[in-house]
Amino acid sequence: MDEPGVLVLAGTPIGHAEDASPALLSALTGADVVAAEDTRRFRELCRRLGIAPAASVVSFFDGNEGARVAPLLEHLQAGRRVVVVSDAGMPAVSDPGYRLVAAAAEAGIRVTAVPGPSAVLTALAVSGLPTDRFCFEGFLPRKGGERRTRLAGLASEQRTMVFFEAPHRVASFLADAADAFGADRRAVACRELTKTYEEVRRGTLGELVAWASGEVRGELTLVIEGARASGSQADALAAVQQAVGNGQRLSEAVAELAAVHGVSRRELYEAALKERENVKGPDNPNERANLKDGTSR
Repeated sequence: MDEPGVLVLAGTPIGHAEDASPALLSALTGADVVAAEDTRRFRELCRRLGIAPAASVVSFFDGNEGARVAPLLEHLQAGRRVVVVSDAGMPAVSDPGYRLVAAAAEAGIRVTAVPGPSAVLTALAVSGLPTDRFCFEGFLPRKGGERRTRLAGLASEQRTMVFFEAPHRVASFLADAADAFGADRRAVACRELTKTYEEVRRGTLGELVAWASGEVRGELTLVIEGARASGSQADALAAVQQAVGNGQRLSEAVAELAAVHGVSRRELYEAALKERENVKGPDNPNERANLKDGTSR
């Protein structure tokens, strides 16, 4: 029996062909089978990259992914190297690939990736919105009612949110987002990222609704600020006291719970110290140092 092959998810440029890595060129020229979201676009990419892969090329898009999994799995089980490419960016991220990856993993076949440009991370990085915690929601439902339901469910999401949207639906998407999140919520519309006519439009959702009322062209990635945490210092202080009673260091509990409750870390710490002094006497000066330099012993 032949040794199993390898499934490679290959990230392709989202704009300029010059963004293609040497690893991508090597993966494409070394493939036995290329599963491409659009075979014509794949061949055009190869022309721009100046390569001529000898691999067998098959179409692999949303409409036929389910039917393609079994034959591609046969290629992998026969020892062939199968490379999956989408029109742009990383396969399996709002593009075909997930079902094939799941089947290959289930069959014990090695799955690897050639990292490449990502519209999600590029938009997040240039947005100017918090990047420490984020979630990717991809394309929301096309029907207005279903889209509004999804957005309503995200109204209290505190992480920065990233969405994809088609240009002809962006105006209605932004209007629905403004209704769900509030017109004053900060957002960024990233159009044609890394391409010649790249545009990064920052503002509130209300301002972006006005911007999108005109003609919008090109691929769009939308980054929207998360909801601000709601809570009171009294609730946060009670949670800190409980955490400290359970053995957690005061500075660590304050750092964690101030973020959870959306209150000032320093004010919460001072309140916790006062409360502890009332019970136990003067505080430990080391705790103050820990809060100041962000460390714990």
